[in-house]
Amino acid sequence: MDGGPPVLLRLTRMADESPLIRSLRAAVAAAPGDVPLRLHFAELLLAEGRHDEAVAEAAVALQHAPGDADARALMVRAMGMPQAVAPASEKPAPVPGKPVAPAPAPEEPAPVTAEPAAPSFDWDAAEQQVQDLVGPRFLDAPQADGGDGTAGDAAAWDVDAPGAVRLADVGGMDEVKERLEAAFLAPMRNPELRRLYGKSLRGGLLLYGPPGCGKTFIARAVAGELGANFLTVSLSDVLDMWIGASEKNIHDIFETARRQAPCVVFLDELDALGAKRSRTHHSGLRNVVNQLLTELDGIASGAGNEGVFVLAATNVPWDVDIALRRPGRLDRTLLVLPPDAAARESILRYHLRERPIEAVDLGKLVRATEDFSGADLAHVCETAAEAALLDSARTGSVRLITTKDLLGAAKQIKPSTEPWFAAARNVAMFANEGGLYDDLLAHLKRKRKL
Repeated sequence: MDGGPPVLLRLTRMADESPLIRSLRAAVAAAPGDVPLRLHFAELLLAEGRHDEAVAEAAVALQHAPGDADARALMVRAMGMPQAVAPASEKPAPVPGKPVAPAPAPEEPAPVTAEPAAPSFDWDAAEQQVQDLVGPRFLDAPQADGGDGTAGDAAAWDVDAPGAVRLADVGGMDEVKERLEAAFLAPMRNPELRRLYGKSLRGGLLLYGPPGCGKTFIARAVAGELGANFLTVSLSDVLDMWIGASEKNIHDIFETARRQAPCVVFLDELDALGAKRSRTHHSGLRNVVNQLLTELDGIASGAGNEGVFVLAATNVPWDVDIALRRPGRLDRTLLVLPPDAAARESILRYHLRERPIEAVDLGKLVRATEDFSGADLAHVCETAAEAALLDSARTGSVRLITTKDLLGAAKQIKPSTEPWFAAARNVAMFANEGGLYDDLLAHLKRKRKL
């Protein structure tokens, strides 16, 4: 059997292909991880006598689903190997609503002659024959940027249902995890120590940093660690055209959280929901901030906010009303920086998990994407896929995404965090009242951006 050129699937007989073949080829390219779809496509190729292409599709299916019985059986047939024949005593099950044909009259039994047993399929030999059709997805030992920890097995940067995401799913970012442990998780796990030190189960924490760095995902992870319900609140959930309705919406949200405690209330884009009242000309928005202050204090409820954890996120904390950040409300502030090396590797693995890649050196890619946000890393993977797709369309031969494609995409894309740090630098230097931005100043000094 001709294995074909390494790691290339030749697009042969394109002009003569049926519309069904062309449609399935496009569907497989759009969903490379769909094993049943790929096997169906391989069956049609095999029916048209295109054995080499059927073998290649079966090999890719086995790469995605090792040990799949259907993929193995298809590989056997495509390579022309003998298969085990079902016993004659096994009959197909009757189909409901379909008349069953009468059984044929018994015939004289034919003399039984001894036949040699069918040889077993040699999977090792088959692997040697098709190993050049599909190359390795990653290098055996990718080297991440040193000093920042190692990537976890779980992808990093993927949003699940409340309670399913844990801090272990967040790659790297150890400093953020330690601050969250001290602020919320340790008191929750140690009720005796909490009572001894008079630590309340209420609390508020403001997450701030560049856009696209996972503040919402971290808030969901905290809810998962606490085993708590999770309520997301944004400006569109609160504002209403009728007078007094916006304030009532905020009150109803916090009342729901108190009834379902323990509960994490996540205030997304706090700069819009709790903007500085001195800069707000609309009385309705000022009333929203006033109501939010009341709910954070738990004044409207006799039971207070015990068991209600308030997390807020913003890209511009300097635009948040100062009353929201006084002690007892959102009194703790946590800087969420761009993903470190371990987190970047986890995010890249996640966004490359279902793309056709070959021997990607994640160590080089991680080092080339310093200061990239999670959204920037997703854009790098998308840009590299577009380059490989365009090249395949021009040459007529499908090729896999390589390290060169990804490094080229990373070189074209500028980190979206740079404008944010440029604006935050002035605030941290000249408006750092009470040391609110000491952690940001420390980071800028480490990066020599001051």
